[in-house]
Amino acid sequence: MRARKVYRRVICGCFMTYVIESLAMPKTMKLLVTVSRPEFLPANSASLIIGLSWGINSPLDLIWRIIIQATLIFTIITLVATVGAQANTMFDYELDSRDSRKKELVQAMSRLGRGRVKSFMVVELLLSFAFFVILFLMQEKSALLFVWMAGVFLAYFYSAPPLRLKSRSWLAVVAMLIVLSILPITFVYHAFTSELDPFFLLFLSGQALTVYGVIVPAEIRDYFGDKAMGIETMTVRLGLVKASLFCILLLSMGGLLCGTGFLLKLAYGSYPALTVFLIAMAVAYYIVLRKYKKLYSLSKDYTSSDDKSSIAQDIEKLSAHNPQWITLITQTIVFMSFVLLASKFLP
Repeated sequence: MRARKVYRRVICGCFMTYVIESLAMPKTMKLLVTVSRPEFLPANSASLIIGLSWGINSPLDLIWRIIIQATLIFTIITLVATVGAQANTMFDYELDSRDSRKKELVQAMSRLGRGRVKSFMVVELLLSFAFFVILFLMQEKSALLFVWMAGVFLAYFYSAPPLRLKSRSWLAVVAMLIVLSILPITFVYHAFTSELDPFFLLFLSGQALTVYGVIVPAEIRDYFGDKAMGIETMTVRLGLVKASLFCILLLSMGGLLCGTGFLLKLAYGSYPALTVFLIAMAVAYYIVLRKYKKLYSLSKDYTSSDDKSSIAQDIEKLSAHNPQWITLITQTIVFMSFVLLASKFLP
């Protein structure tokens, strides 16, 4: 009983410190939001919806419990993702300062200072653990603790020295797949079920490949700048042609595995007719793959052409549309997740 009181006081203290800082210094909070990379927030929502659609099996009379758990889970993964984003901003400061597109991010980090960002990171980590404890008391699944710890470790050391996984070629790829896809979705999934669904594993492997498949074009867009500054990303190591071909293979295989997972899950469910919605997913992947094919063609032209500057501009211009491709693919997967979720609650 006494331990619970101490725990509550510590957590309340951290939360109040966070709130007071926010209210007392609105400018500071605005800067903090900038260094926290809010553009990644939709990815957390997608992870929640995907994991929920595959893991939930509770009856509707427990809807209040589902809402509470979903809120806790979203808060936990968002706080961990925020810590990772802030670590990335902090440890990539020198690198980002050379990139004119990240001017606002660099200025926000400069005004906040490392000391203040580190303090916020500690508070966010404590809050994440506090919410995790509440979730654990509701679920009592020890595996969730290991997933949470792995998420925190990879989110921080993806950018932070001495490991700095993002600079370790293929290890960076594996770390990114795990921290952006496998861990958050698995965390949500396991919070709602202890069953090991082979269709889910099939889908998850495809989703992980898809995630990196839509990230590679962003590296292609930065290829020329990264190479000029001596930054050895996987795309720089492979070269434009191989990297373009690689993202086509990733997205094709990812789409096939994702679609097959959804197809089998719906086909063996109560409403197999819902598999017709997979047409939307096929169309989305087809549209993006056509853009990838064009990117691959331009990359081959760049390698063999004497007028490399104009083709380089075409490659950068085309790959700059990558956020739209990411949105299209992500929204389609989320849409199919809603279809799967609906199939479990239809009468």
